[in-house]
Amino acid sequence: MPKEKACKNCKRIYEGNECPICAKKETSETFKGKVEIVNPEKSTLAKELKINKKGIYAIKI
Repeated sequence: MPKEKACKNCKRIYEGNECPICAKKETSETFKGKVEIVNPEKSTLAKELKINKKGIYAIKI
């Protein structure tokens, strides 16, 4: 099973070579906490973390 990575730019957690959101390759394999954003328009947590697309994100990198 591939190891999860978090993008240092947008904090998206993914598996693969580059971030599916911002297409950057700057990653971190160490991060604290995960949050799944389902409806970013209505989520106060998404607004606080400045997330505007649904997915799984790292809380702290």
